[in-house]
Amino acid sequence: MNQLEYFNSIRTFIFDVDGVLTNSQLLITEKGELLRSMNTRDGYAIATAIRAGYDMAIITGGSSTGVTERLKGLGVVHLYTGYTGNRHKIDAYEELLEILNADEESILYMGDDVPDMEVMLRVGLPACPADAAPEVRKISRYVSHVNGGQGCVRDVIERVLRLNGDWG
Repeated sequence: MNQLEYFNSIRTFIFDVDGVLTNSQLLITEKGELLRSMNTRDGYAIATAIRAGYDMAIITGGSSTGVTERLKGLGVVHLYTGYTGNRHKIDAYEELLEILNADEESILYMGDDVPDMEVMLRVGLPACPADAAPEVRKISRYVSHVNGGQGCVRDVIERVLRLNGDWG
């Protein structure tokens, strides 16, 4: 299967947050709050895909009220947060598969680091930002030309939607 065929068959998007929807940097306030920045173009693409009928999910090790509210505001309903330590992302993925009754070949998962790899090895289109960890780039079928937090999510969503006539 060539790369275009992988993109053409996608009906479900799953994204990590830190390093994918953000640039992996955390700003820490004097009160200990962790602040992240997200790309508005990624947000536009997420909302567009949801309106076009694609399934959208987030599986992240973090648990930030601000990030959760932002994603809910875009229309994301499948939010799995706090998957660190003994909570593995593959467990959230298995639960999501049951809920969506999705074919794994129709799923794109974009991650950037080692905790994402177990899920990435299961999906039809494992993808990563340009600045992902070397191990993740190695197993990805698509490496975006864009870094995490800089529009890599928009990159993959727009490719899928354009191929399927759902963009713009």
